[in-house]
Amino acid sequence: MSMKRFLALATPLALLLPLSAHAGNWPAALKKDYMKDCVAAASQNIDKKKAEEYCACGADKLSANFSTAQIKQLMSKTVQPSAELRTQALDAIQSCRATAAAPAKPKK
Repeated sequence: MSMKRFLALATPLALLLPLSAHAGNWPAALKKDYMKDCVAAASQNIDKKKAEEYCACGADKLSANFSTAQIKQLMSKTVQPSAELRTQALDAIQSCRATAAAPAKPKK
């Protein structure tokens, strides 16, 4: 196999590696805890349905942008995550805030 052909095949695979390394899977108990805590906190400012949508959006963003180990660090009840990791998490869920702040659509 020529070097050009090898590189043509290997390059797309190499580009997928960072995605698989970052795509985290929530451990079931942690996602349940996240949703419970998030909905409880968000419900103080918005209605429960919006809070559930916001928190589900946040869970999806965290899962898409962080490894399972990073999610565990963010959810740790014993060791506070680094300021950098917290900032990255807040940045990741920023777009979810617009959804939560949007006014409810009137029912027809």
